Amino acid sequence: MSEIITLTPQMMVVLAILAFTIFLFVSEIVRIDVAAIAIMVMLGLLSMVPALSDLADPDTLLNGFASNAVMSIIAVMIIGTGLDKTGVMSRLASLIIRFGGRTEARIIPLVSGSSGLISSFMQNVGAAALYIPVVSRISARTGLPKSRLLMPMGFCCILGGTITMVGSSPLILLNDLLPEGMETFDLFDVTPIGLALMTAGILYFVFFGRFILPTSLPNHSDAESVVDYYHRVYGMNFIIREFRIEPKDPLVGQTLLALEQAYGVVVIASFMKSELRVGPWGGLTIEPGSRLALLGRREAVEKVAAEPGFELFDQLDVFADVLSPTKSGVAELVLPPRSNLIGKTVREIAMRKTYGLSVLGIHHGGETVEDNLRERPLKSGDVLVSHCRWDSLMQLEKNRDFVVITSEYPKEELRPQKVQMAVVMFAIALGLVLFTDLRLSVALLTGALGMVLTGVLTMDEAYNAVSWKTVFLLASLIPLGAAVEQTGTAAWIAQNTLDILGDVSPWVLQAAIAILATFFTLVMSNVGATVLLVPLAINIAIAAQATGMDADPRVFALTAAIATSNSFLIPTHQVNALIMGPGGYRVKDFMKAGLGMTALFIVVSMVMLNIVF
Repeated sequence: MSEIITLTPQMMVVLAILAFTIFLFVSEIVRIDVAAIAIMVMLGLLSMVPALSDLADPDTLLNGFASNAVMSIIAVMIIGTGLDKTGVMSRLASLIIRFGGRTEARIIPLVSGSSGLISSFMQNVGAAALYIPVVSRISARTGLPKSRLLMPMGFCCILGGTITMVGSSPLILLNDLLPEGMETFDLFDVTPIGLALMTAGILYFVFFGRFILPTSLPNHSDAESVVDYYHRVYGMNFIIREFRIEPKDPLVGQTLLALEQAYGVVVIASFMKSELRVGPWGGLTIEPGSRLALLGRREAVEKVAAEPGFELFDQLDVFADVLSPTKSGVAELVLPPRSNLIGKTVREIAMRKTYGLSVLGIHHGGETVEDNLRERPLKSGDVLVSHCRWDSLMQLEKNRDFVVITSEYPKEELRPQKVQMAVVMFAIALGLVLFTDLRLSVALLTGALGMVLTGVLTMDEAYNAVSWKTVFLLASLIPLGAAVEQTGTAAWIAQNTLDILGDVSPWVLQAAIAILATFFTLVMSNVGATVLLVPLAINIAIAAQATGMDADPRVFALTAAIATSNSFLIPTHQVNALIMGPGGYRVKDFMKAGLGMTALFIVVSMVMLNIVF
């Protein structure tokens, strides 16, 4: 079938380095990116030994940093940040929450399923990078830890790459590796297999996620909710509820201020005439069907809910985004001695209309005034405890009439006016990927550069959008994968595995190819594993046919190409490396969740391959 491959000293060294790499990843003695850099440096130093000079070429050791995969990841991170900066990802998150609610069992299928379908027509790392901001938004609004959402999303992006023949590099490459005369695969030939794999992955996390996914607190850091902050600092039990005003309600036609005075609440957000406002002016007239977010003591809000003209929502709906801790909250502002507002009342200043501040209380001399605070003349040293949008607070930091003492809050400058340019740049990049033969990294960098040139992002923001931990992790592992392939170590492992199996059924041979592909894709590029194993799988099937077995070389080749997507055990796959930082994952977390996913992948793919073909 092929010439016998003997174990050489170089192969022994590579096997030792592989074992050491896995040990570093599992033990986490050092950070995973530091471990990857150490392995790369080790390969370079060992190449100085005369007997190991072919282990790695020092002149090309750092080429991984300019590789197509790494540059593509950098570009797609920038594109994703641009879409997030303009609010596109926030809208997508709102849509998912609206249909999926706030439970893990409903959100995981929506997030994972939609990201998986997108990855079937674009590189899976691109789909994952675009969905990281979506998951972050959903986590902030629902309170679900990102660690319980990012891994299912990432895994399903990998699985989604098996839905079409353009969803992953191995499947794109497969037809070119088939021998002349063998029937090639059409775009949707693998779709039933890929859909079955993605469905199995979603069900795996829905039913077993609570046991295998790590739980870490959402990274809200300083974005404390208005209710929690107000209760902690001032000891007042306030709640926020969303209401819809029925057309026949007596308050229709009156002002927001009249509602506040009637029930002792504060309207902190409104949605009327298709316009959403945070801190709406009290003089606005209440329209039929208006949505209002009311803040007040529990008894006051419950009094509003008891009125027949108010429809109470169980949770924030249209205000879920703008009132999330990442968008708005409680701020404290002090009036300095030279403030032009001293002596005026909140009503005279029209604080909400002018500054976007919903004043909840005025703190002075150890006391907090809540009743009739709009009529109280402001004094020097007054602390205005207010609800506001964080972008409004950023503007007030430049206003000399206030001293903003809330220093730690999400200082995110959104650019909704650039949303059209962001979408156009994304569409251009996606179009170049799908409909041209342009190199993937160049196509994506076109979109990333467009984000900067059109003002969606500044260049500094583009640099900050890149997860350099991910870049160094992937770029540093590329030389190891090359060493495994070029020294013949991978071929030696494959040959010896098949020799050990001996005379077995086609099913066992096919499963062995899938397992070999799974192993190789963990320690080398999936493209390299595909190039190595597809010809080997075809030869194995032909040899099996010669002994009378019913082994289809075409199916064996497809088995190898699909199994190179079975990369869940350790974060060496680009998608796993990408989500590791944002999700706060450790290698042990991937091994815990990835072990079952790896076994499920092999079983489902084997069954579907033999059903479909």
